[in-house]
Amino acid sequence: MTAAVSEGARVSEGERRMPAERLRPFVAPYDGYRLAGFEPGHHVGMPSPYLTVILAIGPKLEISQSPRQGACAFESLASGISAEPVTIAHDGNQHGIQLSFTPAGPRALFGIPTSALGDWMVDLPEVLPGADELLDRVGTASSWDQRFDVVDDILSRALTEQQVEPTLTEAWRRLVEGGGAVRVGEVASDIGWSRRHLINRFAAEFGVTPKDSARIARFHRSHRILRRPVVPRLSEVAAECGYYDQAHMARDWRDLAGASPSQWRRDEKFAFIQDAFAFIQDAEE
Repeated sequence: MTAAVSEGARVSEGERRMPAERLRPFVAPYDGYRLAGFEPGHHVGMPSPYLTVILAIGPKLEISQSPRQGACAFESLASGISAEPVTIAHDGNQHGIQLSFTPAGPRALFGIPTSALGDWMVDLPEVLPGADELLDRVGTASSWDQRFDVVDDILSRALTEQQVEPTLTEAWRRLVEGGGAVRVGEVASDIGWSRRHLINRFAAEFGVTPKDSARIARFHRSHRILRRPVVPRLSEVAAECGYYDQAHMARDWRDLAGASPSQWRRDEKFAFIQDAFAFIQDAEE
């Protein structure tokens, strides 16, 4: 799937492709992006219910502010699940690949649970064998297909047989992939665990409690909708995402994003091509 927009000197280009078949249980579709000619500024990296990997092509990814690590920079990074945003400084240009792991991905590809990263960002070579080769080959590839082929190759080589307990995977599916609309007690009852046991086992594997994961998932769903070119009324977004009302959604946004939805829409100037992908994906689901 390809998308590209050119407005005068501005270029917004992206590509999405499914991973190799054997990797699909562990990694969501690859997202490549290239943006050029925008005004320098800042972009908010929003909380996500997934372990995220970013490969910068060219200059490092500059984090100007983060809750745990302050200012830092990465050629490639892996980040655990966080309920707090980070601020990314840019000179009007960004180029790279973003990956989102499924619950099974960190164990299968890194040999560690998601909780091992907590809500920190680390250099990718700390957790992925072959990460330096990955960056070198992606940086010299001349097309998105070639870059994604390199990602397929390195991740396939890193693949192990480590697995997440199926009951935890099911709890994750209910709580996170359902958009945060299901109550924790209901999930615990359905999988045959006590609420306390679910909370302890879930946090030990994923680094967040079931309640926090559901909250982040609900926020993530609303963020995807608010990234669309045309956005429904905020009251409709709140209802669709399982909030009690628009005020409830606004409180969550202030806690998790540092701004209300309307303020974020007004202030976010660096429009990522993934916005179009989010709209297409929502339409297909």
